[in-house]
Amino acid sequence: MKIHRPTSNGQRGRVSIEFKKVLSGHAPKKSLLKGGKRGVGRNNAGRITMRHRGGGHKRLQRDVDFLFNKHNIPAKVTTIEYDPNRSAFIALAVYADGEQRYVVVPKNMQPGTPFIVAENAPIAVGNRLQLANVPIGTFIYNIELKPQGGAKIARSAGNYGEVIAHDAGYVHIKMPSSEVRKVLGKAWASVGEVSNDENRLVNKGKAGRNRWLGIRPTVRGSAMNPVDHPYGGGEGRQGRGRRRALTKWGRPVGKGQKSRRARKYSNDLIVRRRKVGKRTS
Repeated sequence: MKIHRPTSNGQRGRVSIEFKKVLSGHAPKKSLLKGGKRGVGRNNAGRITMRHRGGGHKRLQRDVDFLFNKHNIPAKVTTIEYDPNRSAFIALAVYADGEQRYVVVPKNMQPGTPFIVAENAPIAVGNRLQLANVPIGTFIYNIELKPQGGAKIARSAGNYGEVIAHDAGYVHIKMPSSEVRKVLGKAWASVGEVSNDENRLVNKGKAGRNRWLGIRPTVRGSAMNPVDHPYGGGEGRQGRGRRRALTKWGRPVGKGQKSRRARKYSNDLIVRRRKVGKRTS
């Protein structure tokens, strides 16, 4: 991490990642880049449908591979690159048949490191195999929820799941949220932890840096009028005046309240619910 000198108000307190020490410095592969309009929280009529989103610097989308459908073909990491659309670093992987793809890179992987996607691949960082063949206690990322459905879980910086049991064709995985969930053993996952685990220590230093990232300001509910929020109104500075925390639309949120649908299709696959409320660690 780099702690910046307080040469200005925007630099005072700023903590950033030293990218030069972890990235290979290569320009992105043009054939794996694409443009397009970014989601800015508005619908086709231009009305805001998702708060706190909009603006930001222009970005090019990297075509990152989450399906990993090239089985039994060795690959090698050639570059470690920054992706403005995600917190994890990405790597340009070159397969033995010459095809090149971007993949989310795991922690401690360097340019030149080989990996392979195979049903019975060795248990080594970066290798991808079926969950049924992953030993208990192994850290995994890019986890599928359905076979050949593509990686859905543990894709952001520093995240990983942990295999804790095998049972009747299912594998019990401790998710990054602390939830324990059953996933079919025929689903695939990669071995290791996602790179850039220091991302959680970043301090942006000023509000303008959030605007560059496309994050618009968040207004406190208690600062609004009664018509705009359940916490609104009152003379002077008021508390929320309610026992339970609510969203702008009156739905329960945060502070240990359950917001999951009672009849959600995947309820039968959850072995232990995630821990909620304020974290102590």
